[in-house]
Amino acid sequence: MKERILIVDDEEDLTLGYSKCLSKVGYEVKTASSGEEALDMLREEIYDLVFLDIRLPKMDGMEVLKKALEIDPDLTVVMMTAHGSVESAVESMRIGAHNYLMKGFDHEELRMVAKKALEYIKLHRENSYLKLKDRRRYPDTAIFGNSPKIRKVKDLIKVVARTPKTSVLIQGESGTGKELVAWAVHNWSARRDKPMIPINCAAIPETLMESELFGFEKGAFTDAKSMKKGVFELAHGGTIFLDEISSMNPTLQPKLLRVIESQSFRRIGGTSDIKIDVRIIAASNRDLFECVKDGSFREDLYYRLKVMEINLPPLKERLEDIIPMAKLFIEQNNKEFSKKIRGISEKAQQLLVSYDWPGNVRELKNVIERAAILCQGDMIDVEHLAIEIQNTPQKENIQVPAVPMIDEEPEPEEQKEPLTLQEVEREHIIKTLREFNGNKSKAARALQISRSTLREKLKQYGIE
Repeated sequence: MKERILIVDDEEDLTLGYSKCLSKVGYEVKTASSGEEALDMLREEIYDLVFLDIRLPKMDGMEVLKKALEIDPDLTVVMMTAHGSVESAVESMRIGAHNYLMKGFDHEELRMVAKKALEYIKLHRENSYLKLKDRRRYPDTAIFGNSPKIRKVKDLIKVVARTPKTSVLIQGESGTGKELVAWAVHNWSARRDKPMIPINCAAIPETLMESELFGFEKGAFTDAKSMKKGVFELAHGGTIFLDEISSMNPTLQPKLLRVIESQSFRRIGGTSDIKIDVRIIAASNRDLFECVKDGSFREDLYYRLKVMEINLPPLKERLEDIIPMAKLFIEQNNKEFSKKIRGISEKAQQLLVSYDWPGNVRELKNVIERAAILCQGDMIDVEHLAIEIQNTPQKENIQVPAVPMIDEEPEPEEQKEPLTLQEVEREHIIKTLREFNGNKSKAARALQISRSTLREKLKQYGIE
């Protein structure tokens, strides 16, 4: 898709020349001869970049800039000014302009400024997208459970998170939640505002893995039409999660070791090193030390990765968590499928606790989703469970933990008026703040809003 540029200038000849200049190099260009026309166009369509003349009839460029940023706060604007108006240009950057050009510039300078501004926009959007994706997908509370073994894991995560660069190795059976642990380490750390990029080493073909990790320079090989950044470069300041690390090609392992030790790498076809600051978290469902012994994994890389090690217990070793997690999944499925399931029958609970769960938490999640789809009433029963679970012999001397059914709260003595949307939002903010002991940063992340927005909400609702 072509980048869209809007040029705002009342001098028709100049505007036509600018438009032809930028159109020749592949941009989609529109023009406006007044501030009012430009603002109407910005309301109707999305533009990647605006070139805006400071001197315009009726509404000057400074006023247009302010109104344009009200329409789109992320809009990138380059001001165009005549000699003698430098102070105004500088003032426009204080208001929110990205850059300014002195009138009399040639077409080459115009193209260069456009190119650099659009590169800035692309990088800014990539970083914003990655951070937003990280926070929305994996909040700090993503690891669920209260059994002694999982509490130890949570405590260890908080300890590890306080170390800024220490490599982490997560080991556990498939489906135990290794990626969730990686996200938790990232979200509890000082790197939480930087990208967290997961890479599945078993899912990417060996021929593509090196370029995925390190990127390449233009012309590095036949299909390298332009420079491409790898994930190490994109994750600068943040975290890279290498899942199924045992599947990494032996020829790449020494290169990964070098990155860990030197915090630098070289793009494919590159001639100079690029310095980075990343934490590496690796995970494996195979015993990585066994891979070292059979020669498929480098011993020096193994010890470099396992500076801190987190071992995740299988679900069958944390029976106390099975029913609470099942009910959490019911809540999620109620929202997704518009159901009103309140809980699980006693007989079904006994079967869930007796089953060995070879697929661990992932299997439990899938079983509850299937049961929720089949359930037509308000309770999941034996008939809604998978056949292999229905045929599970019940284990003796296993007590199902006593936890309340979903939505099982005492009814109010008298029916109250429904809460307004503002009242609901206020209560939710108070509840979240209590959950995080008043920590506004963590509350803002859990609410998926910025700290400044949270401050405004606290002020609006009079919350101390």
